[in-house]
Amino acid sequence: MIDALTRTVVPPKPALWRRWASLPMFSYYNRLASGVLIGNAVFVLLAVDLEAIAVQTLADMVLINLSVAILIRQQYLINGLFWLATRIPRTWPLGVRRSAAKVYHFGGLHSGAALAATGWFAGLVGVQVTRYLQQPDSVSAGSLGINVVLLSVLLFMVVMAQPRIRSRFHNGFERVHRFAGWSALLLFWWQTLLTTSNLPHSLSFWVLVLLTLSILLPWLRLRKVAVEHTRPSAHAVITRLSHTSPFAGSSSSISRSPLLEWHSFANICAPGEAGFRLVISRAGDWTRQFIEDLPRYVWVKGITTAGVANVETLFKSVVYIATGSGIGPVMPHLLAAQVPIQLIWSTRSPRKTYGDELVEEILRAQPHALIWDTDERGKPDLLQLAYGAVQTCGAEAVICIANQALTQRVVQELEARGIPAYGAIWDS
Repeated sequence: MIDALTRTVVPPKPALWRRWASLPMFSYYNRLASGVLIGNAVFVLLAVDLEAIAVQTLADMVLINLSVAILIRQQYLINGLFWLATRIPRTWPLGVRRSAAKVYHFGGLHSGAALAATGWFAGLVGVQVTRYLQQPDSVSAGSLGINVVLLSVLLFMVVMAQPRIRSRFHNGFERVHRFAGWSALLLFWWQTLLTTSNLPHSLSFWVLVLLTLSILLPWLRLRKVAVEHTRPSAHAVITRLSHTSPFAGSSSSISRSPLLEWHSFANICAPGEAGFRLVISRAGDWTRQFIEDLPRYVWVKGITTAGVANVETLFKSVVYIATGSGIGPVMPHLLAAQVPIQLIWSTRSPRKTYGDELVEEILRAQPHALIWDTDERGKPDLLQLAYGAVQTCGAEAVICIANQALTQRVVQELEARGIPAYGAIWDS
């Protein structure tokens, strides 16, 4: 199979006007974010009198958008969205199914709503400042002070969430998002308690209760669990947890310092087997320290959450492209065998790096898997292999689990040629 796939000729991309929807700027993530922002803009144009805008209207719009931004990240809601999207029968047109499979772009709603909430809140503060300067007695100085601080917190979060900053300072982004987010929630509570006389009859009070519970819920399930490790090489470790048995295609976040840093890994669960495994490879300071100093316990919180590969059930057959430890998210789907799969796994010395046991488990699940040893063959053209596998196997979609640059290249190039393709979008 390898020789046949390496002879595949990938056709040129169609004219731009025929593939505009596959361009990164028109991704489903950006469409959702833009849709939220456009919806808010339409409301401003049609329903808001800018010359006599009410502070309550601004506050309501802040609360509506803030609710969307927070609740769309709730683990139970995420799992519900994936469950709903994957109920579509495979007999439905491919166009419908390929769109439903973009469910993992839900983060666009978070980004759009967060930006809109910040914009509305900036408008609210602007109105309050103007009125305070005109009539100091008309606005509480304490309330205005809280809002100015709160706006500063929200703007700081928006700046840190910019893709380039988030990518370069990811640990800083994560901590700012967590601690600034908590601070913002406390400030919203402070403001509500100061300005609301009848809390039980206040909608904003009950919305804040809901948002607080949504944020607290994962932390209420925080616990320290024992782990066991198998270290086949200095590059990777296979960690086993037994505190729960997750569903195929889910991921778990683990930490050694729960207030500071969390890392998400795909759960490798086998049918009929208790517990699950994580494949952790050396990819940064945290994973390096983890592999070199294997902990006896790790912290976990919340519930296991659905990931991009769950969309496989929408298709009659799928090609998986994985590199290195990207085999982790793919393995539970190989073992579950819910749809016909063709695996292409590119990695350095697979047996030496990840161990004979893992490789044999893969081959037992899929004897025809294509395992490309980069130490022997060099780096492959994964776009060529993916396109060739689709043509050879008649697969309806490709799911790529690799680093960010490679995933984006494979997904965008295949989509440009009309092949449904999916991969992580690094939006958190």
